[in-house]
Amino acid sequence: MARAAEKKAVRERVASVARKTKETDIRIELDLDGSGQYEIATGVPFFDHMLESFARHGLFDLRLSAKGDVDVDLHHTVEDVGIALGQAFRDALGNAEGIRRFGSAVVPMAESRVDVALDVSNRPYLVYDVQLSNTRIGDFDASLTEDFAQALAQNAGLDLHVTLCYGRSPHHAVEAVFKATARALRVALEVDPREQGLPTVKGAL
Repeated sequence: MARAAEKKAVRERVASVARKTKETDIRIELDLDGSGQYEIATGVPFFDHMLESFARHGLFDLRLSAKGDVDVDLHHTVEDVGIALGQAFRDALGNAEGIRRFGSAVVPMAESRVDVALDVSNRPYLVYDVQLSNTRIGDFDASLTEDFAQALAQNAGLDLHVTLCYGRSPHHAVEAVFKATARALRVALEVDPREQGLPTVKGAL
């Protein structure tokens, strides 16, 4: 019975976020303890692909729709999705009791390799060391990934460190960033059966 109650509590780590501005209209449903199922439509095909990889590798169930002024620029949509997704993570996490808190992942993608380390600390900070000589991926600018990461970290309360160790293709580098971030989050947000409260000596995250 205790195990069933614990499992039920974990399965309740879900959130729904609706965020509408003059530039974007975003709806998100997120389950931290899913199996990597997703339904994603942002109007930016490459970004959709990255978010699908993010959900699949993080094992997050994610339903996300976004309508934005992509005819003007992709920036508003990419950044605002990061804001709303970060809010969803924070809402779903609740008081963060029992989580592992820290997570890291190293992901290779063809000639590229990305290292991500993060702390679910509620003290947001981003270190983004991704240097690319070419940032174009079709109509998508790879530099927008930093804007997404900044918005996600700020709103989810993450101390997020992203490093491109090496790589040439912007597609491979960005995809590795999304996959590594997802896998690091997957570790950090897992419930540790040995953890009886908050993973801090400060009494709050």
